[in-house]
Amino acid sequence: MRICVYGAASDEIDRSYLEAGEKLGREMSRRSHSLVFGGGAKGMMGAVARGTSENNGYLKGIVPHFFNVDGALYEKCNEMIKTQTMRERKKLMEESSDAFIVTPGGIGTFEEFFEILTLRSLDRHKKPIAILNTNGYYNDLLSFLKNGVEQKFLREGNLELFFVSDDITALLDYLENYSDDSDYIGKTRFN
Repeated sequence: MRICVYGAASDEIDRSYLEAGEKLGREMSRRSHSLVFGGGAKGMMGAVARGTSENNGYLKGIVPHFFNVDGALYEKCNEMIKTQTMRERKKLMEESSDAFIVTPGGIGTFEEFFEILTLRSLDRHKKPIAILNTNGYYNDLLSFLKNGVEQKFLREGNLELFFVSDDITALLDYLENYSDDSDYIGKTRFN
């Protein structure tokens, strides 16, 4: 499976996040999944890439040409595609992937999550989406989404379009067992 991973590009985050990213990459490649990502060498992107590389996993980086500055790109990618724009980058990441994992990140990661979730809610794709909730990073976002349901801005079904866990094994099991008519859907979500 080709798994697109979204996440932070900053190395200033707590080491526990980077360790979780490296563990995710190792487990993905151990299970013979390849990584599609933003091509960055730092932050969660770099951590997942390093973990994937440790087990000789396949890495496809997709990066806008203006990110090509010293030390910004992960040099061990099997394939590196350069785009003109961020929009083109996101489109290629979506098209190149069978599933999505959102790791802790900032504005760019939030935007990528909401775009892929919006496309899923509009039935533009049927690919599974999972959130790696390391250290409860996304707890406030999940509360915000639940509030959107309570206030009738979101349909409750929108909250069933993605899976949330801090357990990497559970996350990958979800992606591997996903199907639209699976009993897996809706059983294990977030609290």
